[in-house]
Amino acid sequence: MKEKIHPKYQEATIECACGNIIQTRSTRGSFKVDICSNCHPFFTGKQKLVDSAGRVERFRRKYGRISKASKEQGESKDQEEKQEA
Repeated sequence: MKEKIHPKYQEATIECACGNIIQTRSTRGSFKVDICSNCHPFFTGKQKLVDSAGRVERFRRKYGRISKASKEQGESKDQEEKQEA
């Protein structure tokens, strides 16, 4: 094995946002993560909505409500189609 070409494999601490701390080894060193196996919905079986920068709320505001005018237009078109048939 050649010398001085491999990165150092040092002990590392991984800290999750939920407070879980994992001791391991890494070439990267210690770092923080948002979701780990203790709080991830796939492993816990609990549904947890992870919303980054309010994207879900922004989508609901934009597409969640249908105005009365568009509902009435949709109903009138349905009625016209029924009358033609």
